[in-house]
Amino acid sequence: MPRPRLLPEPVGLKFVEMETPPDWDAEFGYSGPLELEIGSGAGGHALEYCRRHPEVRFVAFEWRKKYARDTQSRAEKAGMRNLRVIEADARFIVPRIFAPDSLACIHLQFPDPWWKRSHAKRAVVQPAFAELLYSKLAPGGRFDMRTDVKDRGESMLAILESVGFQNPLGSGVFHPYDPEEVPSTRERRYLASGEPVYRARLVKPG
Repeated sequence: MPRPRLLPEPVGLKFVEMETPPDWDAEFGYSGPLELEIGSGAGGHALEYCRRHPEVRFVAFEWRKKYARDTQSRAEKAGMRNLRVIEADARFIVPRIFAPDSLACIHLQFPDPWWKRSHAKRAVVQPAFAELLYSKLAPGGRFDMRTDVKDRGESMLAILESVGFQNPLGSGVFHPYDPEEVPSTRERRYLASGEPVYRARLVKPG
């Protein structure tokens, strides 16, 4: 997929400036499950997920401006009411704009593996941030994680399970592909080529 051009209008900046959670009912114009995606990339998963689930209110973070603005633009052109894209680093904004126990699901698909040892601290799933995400997820809520790097997947699973997320298949076990899931743009490529994807669908006990 070619990279989109950089659209002139920033997206989601009003959320970046907030110190407390917004009224999400007022923001979307209706009530319903509130879900978060960290790192929406080219937007393939966010757009298709929102199309299939119009009842969900979906907030997607993507720090690359081209992708964030393009995803929001495509949603608006398609008449979607249920997607808000924020061009920012989720680690710094999520703590402020989501109340405890407010999220029905958190999606994390193919985060940057940060191969260099010196860059490891940039990884999204670190113990402190995992604890924070756990606190934002409602009891019974889900954490949907996918990666193409097995050892990173194992590391993320270990951290998420250590802060309280439960793995229905057992500690450290990856989940099989479910055709009912919505694949990201990247995952569709892997499925077409037969390359492995490591998935986990964790839950917060409740």
